Amino acid sequence: MTTTEPELLRIPMAASKQIDIYSGIARMSGSIWATLHRSATPSRTVVVVVHPASNFMAHYLLAPLAARGVDAVGLTTRYLGNDSALLMENCVLDIGAAISFLRDRGYERVVLIGNSGGGGLSALYQSQAEHPTITSTPAGDAPDLTQADLPPADAFMSLMAHPGRAMVYTDWLDPAIIDETTPWTRDAELDLFAEGRTPPYDAGWLKSYRDAQLARNRRITAWVHEQLDVLASTPDAPPDMPFVVHGTAADPRFIDMSLDPSDRTPGTLWGPPAVANLLPATLGHHTSLRSWLSQWSIDESRCHGPRQLAHTSVPSLVMYGTADQVCFPSYAQLMYDAIPHDDKQLVPVEGGTHYLEGQPEQVAFVADTLVSWLDDHNLR
Repeated sequence: MTTTEPELLRIPMAASKQIDIYSGIARMSGSIWATLHRSATPSRTVVVVVHPASNFMAHYLLAPLAARGVDAVGLTTRYLGNDSALLMENCVLDIGAAISFLRDRGYERVVLIGNSGGGGLSALYQSQAEHPTITSTPAGDAPDLTQADLPPADAFMSLMAHPGRAMVYTDWLDPAIIDETTPWTRDAELDLFAEGRTPPYDAGWLKSYRDAQLARNRRITAWVHEQLDVLASTPDAPPDMPFVVHGTAADPRFIDMSLDPSDRTPGTLWGPPAVANLLPATLGHHTSLRSWLSQWSIDESRCHGPRQLAHTSVPSLVMYGTADQVCFPSYAQLMYDAIPHDDKQLVPVEGGTHYLEGQPEQVAFVADTLVSWLDDHNLR
């Protein structure tokens, strides 16, 4: 089946009092952007693939789904390409604006796919669309999602996804860093990259390591609240400030293949873990005070996929790559187990890497599986 040329969609962005502070580019345009890949035959269903900050307008599933008779949208949020001041609550507004826009265009069914970091966000969206509870960000700012237009999706899919940014971030934090101003001041006992420390890792040491990762996240959260108090009490201070977090790619699973076993190879998407740990491009090195609470704080971020999925009711499909270096099998199992009903399916993509680059057979398998699942649920 042939498909038409992709259509660029300019979607009016839902209003938020935080736009002026946190999203200058979105403020100038008043829009979020997406691409629509349409089937050559009319489709009553549209699939929406989303991530908090990545550019999914050329996502690998869009054309294959359209070729199989299902219209597909690659959606961006107002934080496209820059998550340093991202608020998960505003991302929820953006998904709601997109789904409303697509329903206005005549689509009867909307299927929401959270890929990678989009898994936790999509779970958060669907939970708030079905049972809105969030009245502010963790810092006490707008938006109030209980007053927002959040039409529920008709189905949910988690694709090579982790359960939430704060959860995966804490799993990756380097607990050996004891001075936040420099990554070179380190606790040798907790240094994953210390000379002579090789896998498999001792269970007792791993427990101490995980506890220290959690403690570091909580120390940063406490410091963030202190800084927000300073800003609130300082005349003419800005409402938010940026800061740097060092060491954000130190999950022992990157090195020890006996942990969360899969077909993956050692390493990360950004190269050897010891290098990726300090690279500027890896996860969450640059953030703001308010964004930290919404996006990265393990105790305060609401984007906790399993917790949110527990409040959803729609048919759900969870797919994971058995060779994914980022989203491990246990993440998929967590998402699957949290879904509170029986209309759910867990499907491995054999040999699948995180973004299925150079893997046309796996891409075809994902597209075929999704279309078959839609047919089984009368969603196409």
